[in-house]
Amino acid sequence: MRFWPPWSTRASPPPPDTEPVLPREALGALRRIEITARRLASTELSGSYTSVFRGRGLAFSEVRLYQPGDDVRAIDWNVSARMRETYIKVFVEEREITVMLLVDVSASGLFSSVGSTKRALAAEVAAACAFSAVEHGDRVGLVLASDRVERVVPPRKGRKHAMRVVREILAARPVGTGTDLRAPLEALRHVARRRSVAFLLSDFQTRGYERALALASARHDVIPIALVDPRDEELPDLGLVELEDLETGQSVTLDTGSPRVRAAHARAARVRREEWTRVCRRLGLDHAVVRTDAPYVRPLRELFLARARRTHR
Repeated sequence: MRFWPPWSTRASPPPPDTEPVLPREALGALRRIEITARRLASTELSGSYTSVFRGRGLAFSEVRLYQPGDDVRAIDWNVSARMRETYIKVFVEEREITVMLLVDVSASGLFSSVGSTKRALAAEVAAACAFSAVEHGDRVGLVLASDRVERVVPPRKGRKHAMRVVREILAARPVGTGTDLRAPLEALRHVARRRSVAFLLSDFQTRGYERALALASARHDVIPIALVDPRDEELPDLGLVELEDLETGQSVTLDTGSPRVRAAHARAARVRREEWTRVCRRLGLDHAVVRTDAPYVRPLRELFLARARRTHR
């Protein structure tokens, strides 16, 4: 595990204030993601977001004259003594929060069997979360990680900054190819000093991150979101095929025409997903699964609504 600063000495990350340059063919995708995310943030996800993600408590607003029925514990004795009248302190809910997006940009995210890669799906989900946050005046930050932290964008407000976050994900050119989810979870503890909402987007094709997840979730509201491609769970009958691990470069030849081989693949995928679900439940974490072959809006909406129901019990 790499501790802070977790970047490899072989290649330093670009300065945090240097915005990435997207290739021309990716600009259309960026614009499409922006339009979709802003629409979702102002319509389908808006009410759920405000009812689920709350601020840190109460913040002082003003003082005003005491009125019959006011709580005497709110009297501001210093102001009352100066003004020779009784004044009380008025507090309002401090709604502003920080939303951190922890995005796995390891090589497995470049895989796709249906046209949209896991990386592209991560960008869309992150955009929906980012625009939901900035629409309500919250700050958004980003940590990109592979087997090391590749990039950190400090939390800020505004639509322009939300677009910067999405652009960073689409333009990511990571140095590492593997996956180590301990890296972004450790980085979260340094980037977000106060309690934050942290969406962890990954295909979770790795192990050994459970302790780091437990430590991060003890301080922050961590929400794991699994990115799934259909071929992660099921192999088609294509006869003999050569499969390459994008992270290690190792290849293996499989007889996908064998029902036993396909069943073993499906069983291994099911075990991985059940292990992931057990970890999330044991730590009491809300979690969701989004797929490259299905709209991501429904899982996000269901996630927000489930949190809202539990919050208002």
